[in-house]
Amino acid sequence: MGRLVVVSNRVSLSGGSPGGMAVALTGALKESGGFWFGWSGERTERFTGAIRTQRIGDVDVATIDLEEADYQEYYNGYANGALWPLFHYRIDLTAYDRSYGVGYERVNRRFADALAPLLRPDDLIWVHDYHLIPLGQELRRRGITNPIGFFLHIPWPAPELLTTLPRHRQLVEALFAYDLVGFQTDEWLRAFEDYVMREAGGRRGGGRVSAFGRSVVAQAFPIGLDVEEFLALCETEAAIRSYDRMAAHSVFRAMMIGVERLDYAKGLEERLLGYEQFLADNPELAGKVFYLQIAPLSREEVDAYQQVRARIWSLAGRINADWGDIDFAPMRCLTQNYSRAQLAGVYRAARVGLVTPLRDGMNLVAKEYVAAQDPEDPGVLILSRFAGAAREMTEAVIVNPFSREELAEAMRRALTMELRERRRRWEALMSGLRENDVNVWRDSFVVALRAAADPSFRHSEQPRLPRTVSVGDDGEEAASPPAAAAGREAQARRI
Repeated sequence: MGRLVVVSNRVSLSGGSPGGMAVALTGALKESGGFWFGWSGERTERFTGAIRTQRIGDVDVATIDLEEADYQEYYNGYANGALWPLFHYRIDLTAYDRSYGVGYERVNRRFADALAPLLRPDDLIWVHDYHLIPLGQELRRRGITNPIGFFLHIPWPAPELLTTLPRHRQLVEALFAYDLVGFQTDEWLRAFEDYVMREAGGRRGGGRVSAFGRSVVAQAFPIGLDVEEFLALCETEAAIRSYDRMAAHSVFRAMMIGVERLDYAKGLEERLLGYEQFLADNPELAGKVFYLQIAPLSREEVDAYQQVRARIWSLAGRINADWGDIDFAPMRCLTQNYSRAQLAGVYRAARVGLVTPLRDGMNLVAKEYVAAQDPEDPGVLILSRFAGAAREMTEAVIVNPFSREELAEAMRRALTMELRERRRRWEALMSGLRENDVNVWRDSFVVALRAAADPSFRHSEQPRLPRTVSVGDDGEEAASPPAAAAGREAQARRI
């Protein structure tokens, strides 16, 4: 069995506390002797294609630097100025510029040029997320015949939205260079299939989607949490200190917690308006609860992010001015980054977890909040129906984040919920987390990729995939020259 090669925009091992997905993938990388490839995060005056290799923990990592133009056009421009808002249903914020598309294609070619010499004939290649949709196609053009899978961590937009993107057809066609394309939920999978049927004259059958003269296996693989790793994290000194510190503040006032990057897709403005409505509707509880929002800054060079930051600050200031007292502020909004261990302690101290994005692929914060709770006295998760996690976590209090009244009512319901019901909900949620953890996600995808690429596996038994449900209204081109191909095998020994 060959190596697993993970490819993403950034390598998630380069410092800080790795997330659950990184933990799961590093385990597989160690077992297979594979490596993780991506952008270093550094910018260089002139792109050279030089590969920097290092070992982080027990995992080999290979990275490249990008030029300033690459960063602005590929990363800030096409990936985060066009695809991110579009895929999150915010076409009003989507920035279309031809130079962005040129930069996006250029960087994907550069990724392929750097990665191809490192590959061995039996490697299994797993490409991650919207930054690298064309990468599989670029690798095929360089003669790579290995099994290549792609997984999208964010939503896939409805066809009516995707067709607003210039060259949308070429973007979708690029996905047909992969053997397997994975989505977080059946909803995003159906949106992809609908586009292929309606816009590309495609067809589906036998578990495959066909168009552009090729067929690809497309499936939903809801990502889970590494439960045991996170539970161990909750027992670390950093987590315990964080819990003790926050619990001391929660003796007289119940705490509600929100944790996400400061991003317009996360529903922060709507959530603050809902909290303001809650305070107005429940004046008797106004002094008995406080809301802590941790929202690290991101993509600050993008205008839309600067604007949402200003609006959030304004709303938070208004809430504190209207509902605070000389010795009390009903909410705090912080932009510092905290480790996962520190956050685990904060989650445990919070009576209510607020995860109310306007649109989200999955949202692992929801799962981390549940895993961090005290089984004897668990808190309550309020979860947006538009988060991918809502398809699995039906025992959360499911809300429409666009309704401030519904948010306010959910806050009151969660804060006043009886212990017996809190325990029942938590036990069901925790059982689901254990049953459908990140290892199920990883192993299901890898097995499905092998089966999609190898006809001898096609009719073998497929791994069990996590159960998902619908949320009801009640909440309940040419190959590379032979010389280049020969050089790949020799150069692959470098890593």
